[in-house]
This record gives sequence, structure tokens and C-alpha cells, in this order.
Amino acid sequence: MPRKLLNEELGRASVTEFRRQEKRPLALVLDNVRSRHNIGAAFRTADAFAVREVALCGICATPPDAEIHKAALGAEDAVAWRYFKTVMQAVEQLRTEGYELVAVEQTDAGIMLNRFAPVDGRPLALVFGNEVRGVAQEVVDACDRCLEIPQYGTKHSLNVSVSIGVVLWELCR
Repeated sequence: MPRKLLNEELGRASVTEFRRQEKRPLALVLDNVRSRHNIGAAFRTADAFAVREVALCGICATPPDAEIHKAALGAEDAVAWRYFKTVMQAVEQLRTEGYELVAVEQTDAGIMLNRFAPVDGRPLALVFGNEVRGVAQEVVDACDRCLEIPQYGTKHSLNVSVSIGVVLWELCR
């Protein structure tokens, strides 16, 4: 029978070690995500996949925040983040830094996640949208490509924090 490992047996990096380690060439851009729980979950998932940074935009709450911390469990202290007043400011800044901008949204020209291929050597900035409105059309228009998570049920979307986990898993596996 397998034995569950203790946290100290997992060999995880400390916050200091994590900050110094090489990161995947990925950034998460949160387009007006209103739930602090979803923001915290984004930080925790970004930590799990060693994402370079999280861009918090518009109405997104920022650390330090008790509700973000509750979901992030301290990952908000390890993962680099920046705040932008608007999502378009984040998109423009990341583009100047060499990122390919990819909206995770259902569009008429989206690429299904299982068929999405990143451009070799170019970092990706993945834009995830508001819990109700998704990624703003202005932002979709400014992105280089769109990708969509295949879905087979009756609902038209996944929770943004779940979407982040699904996309990062697929891109990092």
C-alpha cells in the first residue's frame, strides 16, 4: 500500500530558491478577474509550473491580501507579479518584452488547446478573462493568437482558475 509523503519529503524549493531558479517562459495575464480566490489559485498554479510572472490587471486585487493568501498559500510571495491599470497596458508591455500574446477564449479563429503549438524560443503571455465576460474583445483583437480548451458538456466555460491549470498542464507536459 503506498504511503502518502510528508511535505518535508517532497524536496520543494524555498521561496528564496524558487525566486532564483530558472522559470518557464510563460506569463499569466489576468483580465479583470474579480475573485480573490481565483487570483490566489492563479498564483498557486503559477508556482507549481514555475511560471515567470503574473500580470494583475484592472479590478484584480493585489497582494498582500488575506483572501489571495488563503488560496495561494504563500505562492504570492514566491511568484513575481506586476499590476497594470488596464489589460491593454499589460499586453503592450509584454509585447515589447518579446512575448507572444495568446488569449484563452472561445473565438471563431481559436486553436484547440490539444492542437496549439507555441513558437519555439518565444515566451508566451496567456491572457485569462473575467469570470463573467471572459477576455475583453479589445484584448482578443490585440493578441497574436487565441486558444480554446475543448469542452464536451452543457456549460460554455470553465472557472478561470481551472482553465489556468488545464492550459499550463498541457503546455508544460
